[in-house]
Amino acid sequence: MAEQTIQWEYRVLTIGNVFGTKDENIEATLNEWGLEGWEAIHVYTPSQSSKVTIVAKRPARRAVRPPARHSDDTSRRW
Repeated sequence: MAEQTIQWEYRVLTIGNVFGTKDENIEATLNEWGLEGWEAIHVYTPSQSSKVTIVAKRPARRAVRPPARHSDDTSRRW
């Protein structure tokens, strides 16, 4: 029996302002996303910033587009 590959969809949000990010705002965002099935996989502060960026994923609920090919992608040249 062949295993089915899980496709993921991702969500990224940067919150806060020049004065920082309140823990309550981070917690509220994470709780809201959790109810929608999202799992935070990375939370970080961008360099030279007082904001917080949250990266989350969940199993795709719709068809996910194939990745865009970049001009430097040589894997499909013939």
